[in-house]
Amino acid sequence: MKAIKDKEQGRKYVIDCSSKLLGRLGSKVAKLLLTGNTVTLVNAEKAAISGHSREIVASYKQKVEWVDKANPEHSPYWSRRPDFFVKRVIRGMLPYKQPRGKEAYRRLTVYVGVPAGISKESFEKLEIKNMRETFEGALTVKELSARLGYDRVK
Repeated sequence: MKAIKDKEQGRKYVIDCSSKLLGRLGSKVAKLLLTGNTVTLVNAEKAAISGHSREIVASYKQKVEWVDKANPEHSPYWSRRPDFFVKRVIRGMLPYKQPRGKEAYRRLTVYVGVPAGISKESFEKLEIKNMRETFEGALTVKELSARLGYDRVK
């Protein structure tokens, strides 16, 4: 955390999500966004969610399919697409209903894969555990999206 506080405001970060734990990555990215930085995440489909795969899929399936009976159009929306899914997870870590949270959320860009305009040399290194360091196992966002019904994952 101290390393993030020492960074100056207004910097542009390009972060590779490959084999990073989504919750830890999301909290670091949210902190960077709230301090006034612009963050671009690439390879969002390769981020990992730790835990048992059955439990992960069951909990997110419940979120994706949840509909309010009284007003179905205003039910919360969870996308099955990996880049939107990662963006929604990070939105949950921001005060997105307040003006500073909305501004921070606008400075976040998430991509599936690496776009042509971004070089691999410009990636930032964040001190985050890899999915191989977890003890229970992990499920990638790509696998989760496929199990939730998204069929166009690269």
